[in-house]
Amino acid sequence: MPVRLPHSVAAAASAALLAVLLGPVATAVPATPSTVVATGRYALGDSVMLGARSGLTARGFQVNATESRQFSAAVSIVRAKVANRTLPRNVIIALGTNGYIRTSDCTAIVSAAGTARRVFLVTNRVPRVWQASNNRVLKACDASFTSSRVVLVDWYTYSAGRAAWFYSDGIHLRPAGKSAYATMLDAKLDALGK
Repeated sequence: MPVRLPHSVAAAASAALLAVLLGPVATAVPATPSTVVATGRYALGDSVMLGARSGLTARGFQVNATESRQFSAAVSIVRAKVANRTLPRNVIIALGTNGYIRTSDCTAIVSAAGTARRVFLVTNRVPRVWQASNNRVLKACDASFTSSRVVLVDWYTYSAGRAAWFYSDGIHLRPAGKSAYATMLDAKLDALGK
């Protein structure tokens, strides 16, 4: 006489047998839509960029510049803009006037921006002990990523011998320097397209 199993045990045994016979069943996972990054120009800087803000905004840049900003502050700003999907394709980082740049902060900014964006790193012209170190860090950061992700903008070389562009501190921009700064950034981005 056959043994009758309780209904719940029989159902579990049937399910187990089906799993063995049919193998694992793939679970449908909805495809994640690819991240679409808007074209545009987002410039993040300190008082040097602040001086050139009107020339940059006239050339289509969204400018976020403030006095005394440290390079490290850009990491959280970029992350926040990525999280709320407001960071466009081209990201200009022009910081370092106010202190040393750490390599880890530079790579964190590029990583946070992601592969769908280009980060433009602007070298420093600041007659302080950290100028040479900062420019080395920016160049090394640039070299550690592909040119499709990071582009070095050499303000230090571009502005060499142009004392008339600067006030007496050798950092902040006179009107001719403001125009040259905005023109340089605009030309660099135009050369690479949107």
